[in-house]
Amino acid sequence: MELTYEKIVDTVRKRFKDTDVSSVPGTLAFQFNVEGKGQGIFYLEIKDGKLRVEPYEYYDRNAIIIIKGPDLIKLINGKLDPVLAFTTDKLKVEGDVGAALELIKFLK
Repeated sequence: MELTYEKIVDTVRKRFKDTDVSSVPGTLAFQFNVEGKGQGIFYLEIKDGKLRVEPYEYYDRNAIIIIKGPDLIKLINGKLDPVLAFTTDKLKVEGDVGAALELIKFLK
């Protein structure tokens, strides 16, 4: 199966569809820059107790997460530990690393 940008965005949407983010105050926004297979840019925003994933850039973001498509799919499906991905440079964070750590809580 070919890994496309649309498949990546759809997989992330499905993974977080029923995630309870009601405890998150204010807005948390992350832009994902996907490299390699399925390359493209999308964002994940948590605002007013709702989580949205959209295929656009997000300019007022907390952080940019840079990752290869296959690694993002592994991360979303629990087959790649986020801390290990960060320490082995499979995942890079530009901006607020603390905010990115908040996002990790919702991967569990």
